[in-house]
Amino acid sequence: MIDFLLIRALFITTLAAAAAWFRPASTPLWAAAGVGALVACIAILVELRLRKTSLKRLLGTAVGLLVGLCCAALASVVLGRLGLDSHPGLRLVEIFSLVLFGWFGAVLGAAKGDLLNLSALGEVFAGENAARQNYKILDTSVIIDGRIADIAETGFLDGVLVVPQFVLHELQMVADSSDSMKRTRGRRGLDILQRLQKMTHLTIEVVQQDFPTVKDVDMKLIELATIYGCSIVTNDFNLNKVAHVRGVRVLNINELTNSVRPIVLPGELMRVFILKEGKEHSQGVAYLDDGTMVVVDNARRMISRTIDISVTSVLQTTAGKMIFGKYDERSHAVHPVPVAERQERAPVRAQAVGE
Repeated sequence: MIDFLLIRALFITTLAAAAAWFRPASTPLWAAAGVGALVACIAILVELRLRKTSLKRLLGTAVGLLVGLCCAALASVVLGRLGLDSHPGLRLVEIFSLVLFGWFGAVLGAAKGDLLNLSALGEVFAGENAARQNYKILDTSVIIDGRIADIAETGFLDGVLVVPQFVLHELQMVADSSDSMKRTRGRRGLDILQRLQKMTHLTIEVVQQDFPTVKDVDMKLIELATIYGCSIVTNDFNLNKVAHVRGVRVLNINELTNSVRPIVLPGELMRVFILKEGKEHSQGVAYLDDGTMVVVDNARRMISRTIDISVTSVLQTTAGKMIFGKYDERSHAVHPVPVAERQERAPVRAQAVGE
């Protein structure tokens, strides 16, 4: 960043010195240097703006400008063929046509540049599309919800998290609301954004792109995701449905929560095969099909039997899940094990006892 500042300062100084050196004799030194520095500052502002513009939009602007200049040249040729060379206003018309055609060509090219398919031109232009597919656009609701920060801390989210400017504006309006509940939610969302920005493995990018003709924020998110070719992170049910209809990929926090919720809840009954004795007195140990360990109180005498137990708690750790249950011989049933299943489990039990 410091290198860029030094280069820009050198650029401003060079243009100011060149303007002062090559100034007309009647122009004051300070005025010429000021004009040179002003031109350099304008060029730097344009450069900063262009850095945030996509390659598609830059290419569309260049093509549109070229087409506009060609149209201006054709208009100049037509005016010359009409015999208006001696007309005093011809030069002014040529300048106006040059500026107008160039302006319209550049603006229309930039607006339609996002429709270009650069991947068809080769892998060099496909790089930007591939990079942006790893972008994830954050919705207002998922920022306020806050669970996105917890998920990001675990390392399950990578790439670039995109926060559109219109989402920030909506978040600020909620934070400035006269309703105390909405105000608290909005401030919580701003705190979550600051928390995400402090994570070194994530990149938070605020994009200025907006869609003035689209009033609804959800539709703006879908339009932005369509242009970028990336996914939307949300927990909004309606946005989820509309995005799927439009063919936009959605990462729903609620669906993720349902996927990782415990397979059983305390108080539920489950049927297990007691494989071996536990570490504590009277404990028996069983395993589910996915390898989850089930520790059952009062089941030491039920080894090699299938019994019904009552789940008392579920422990979720970084190593996996552990289920704790209780067997009550007065209320829980004991089920006979089929011969085929008994023969299948026998080697497993022998291995566990050997351990």
